This record gives sequence, C-alpha cells and structure tokens, in this order.
Amino acid sequence: MSLQTRAIPVLSDNYSWLLRDTETGCTAIVDPGEAAPIQAVLDETGGRLDLILLTHHHADHVGGTDALRTRYNARVAGPASEAARMPALDIALHDNETIAVGQSQGRVIAVPGHTRGHISYYFAEPPTLFCGDTLFSLGCGRLFEGTAEQLFESLKRFADLPDETLVCCGHEYTEGNTAFALHAEPDNAALKARVAEVKRLRTEGRATVPSTLGEERATNPFLRAPDVPTLARLRREKDTF
Repeated sequence: MSLQTRAIPVLSDNYSWLLRDTETGCTAIVDPGEAAPIQAVLDETGGRLDLILLTHHHADHVGGTDALRTRYNARVAGPASEAARMPALDIALHDNETIAVGQSQGRVIAVPGHTRGHISYYFAEPPTLFCGDTLFSLGCGRLFEGTAEQLFESLKRFADLPDETLVCCGHEYTEGNTAFALHAEPDNAALKARVAEVKRLRTEGRATVPSTLGEERATNPFLRAPDVPTLARLRREKDTF
C-alpha cells in the first residue's frame, strides 16, 4: 500500500492536498479551500474524487467542499466537534479513529489550539502528516480559539512520528516565517541553512512544502519550545512581530 500526495495551490497562499491510493485509485482531497483549481486537477487526472478530508472549520479550508461533493459524489469527513460549523459531514471523526483512503489507513490526531476541534491526519505509507493550520514550516497556527497549553500538547502529539514524515500544512508561509524564526534562534545553524534553501526555492517559484518533521524539529522554534511558557511567549511575540 502506498499513498501519492500532490499539493494544489488555492486562494492566495493556501494548499489543498490531493491523495491517491496506488492500489485502488481511491482519491481524496484535504482542505479544499476553493473548488475550481481542484476540479481542474481532478479532471486532468481521471475525474475521480471519493473523499474530502477537513481539518477544521475555517472558510479557506472548506470553501470548495459542497461544490466538489456535488460534482463527484464524494463523501465528506471532518472533526465531529466542529460539525456544526462546517459543511455537512458524512463521517464525523474523533481522536485516534482511522479513516481509509482505499487501502491506505489514516490516523486522526486531535490537535486543538488554532481552533477548538482541529484535527490532523497521519498516513504511515509513506509517512505523511496533513496538519492544516496547527503546524507550518518554521511556524505554527495562531491561537484563535484555543490556548498555548492546548497547542503545546497538540504539537507533542507528533512526537512519535518518524523524522521522515512529510509535513503537508495548509499554507505557503515558510518564507514569511523565516525572520521570526531567526529572531527566536539566531545561532541555530540548521535554521540558517533552511532559510537559505527557502529563499532559493521561492526565487525559483517553487513550493517550500512539504517539509519533513526532522527538518521542523531542527529548525522550527515553536516545535522546539521546551515548555508551555516558552511556546506562549513565542506565539505572543510572533503575533506582533
């Protein structure tokens, strides 16, 4: 079993993620912020969409859901605790449940903080994490509804995942995150190398994601925060940086 993953740019700086199970052809999309770009890719690659996976209720992550559901007769899965604030769910998911894309099994990980009911999806073959707006490359999501304590515990939920895990986040924020990351850890050699790589990728017009969890563990000041007070301070500073 293996899952193929492709980023689809939507809106101004969002990514939706196309998943295809290589054994069955079953196809899913994570966080369809708008329908048209996703529909274009789907129609170029077979015109099949079986499942829509939502991480949280924000409009830039769910805006294309109903149009895609109608066009492809896809089922919609998302966090049960946010069901009242998002498109109708066919599958309401809870922490540690599994969701299948063909023969590929994804684990639901509850990660409150950015929103109260935010979830991530982890697939093991190959190791891939769809984390919405909880974790970004060199950053993390704002605390719109949750607390620093919740976010700290949410980021710890990724601790058992392997370093090679692909971090498929919801936005192209990496270049914008570099200045604060360097401010937070000015002597981090791995971070300096990552910043140079990010600048090269963006100069070439290329995406900076997915990164890997190993890269984030070495360079992301929020993921590296040793305790809640440090994470809370970093998040407050970043909000006004």
